[in-house]
Amino acid sequence: MTDNSFYYSKHPDVESQPITWNFVLLGNNLVFTSDNGVFSKHTVDYGSRVLVNNINYDIIPDGKLLDMGTGYGPIGISIAKAFPARQIDMVDVNELALELAKQNAAENRVENVHIFESDIYEAIKDDYAAIITNPPVRAGKKVVDAMISGAVDHLVDGGTLTVVLQKKQGAPSAKKLMTKLFGNCTILKRDKGYYILQSIKK
Repeated sequence: MTDNSFYYSKHPDVESQPITWNFVLLGNNLVFTSDNGVFSKHTVDYGSRVLVNNINYDIIPDGKLLDMGTGYGPIGISIAKAFPARQIDMVDVNELALELAKQNAAENRVENVHIFESDIYEAIKDDYAAIITNPPVRAGKKVVDAMISGAVDHLVDGGTLTVVLQKKQGAPSAKKLMTKLFGNCTILKRDKGYYILQSIKK
């Protein structure tokens, strides 16, 4: 079993073997510590890189952003570092991942984040200008679809949902779902089988 097989759990039963590395995202040199039991332990995964580089930041209205399924935090932290005037909420069900995300936010001197536990939208009370997710496909279609469909009730008017998925892991069906829910879905980028999908709440 690889460490990616069970990262979508509250208490991953793994032996801790943390590693730290540097990575440039959105023009900032960031440092991340990761560990067994979280997604993409050894580097920032390609999907997350394509996602943060292709979000349509210019059309996001005023308000907070939500990083849904943050893992050890590369998406939320890189966006918060690049846009210090924005408040970013970062949530995950994995308690180990959340501790790493908090550590990484502190290490990168990112203070405009709020990192807390939420099983999908269970603990989400606010509405957001944007929801951003690299959903945990290994958790199954039900979880991925819930992350997409729940966004409708937690976006302000004009708010955006941006999702990265591989074509072979359900991007076409996710596009259909987003179109059904929002009445629109744009493919912002295709890159090595990854699709960046965006819907706007009208």
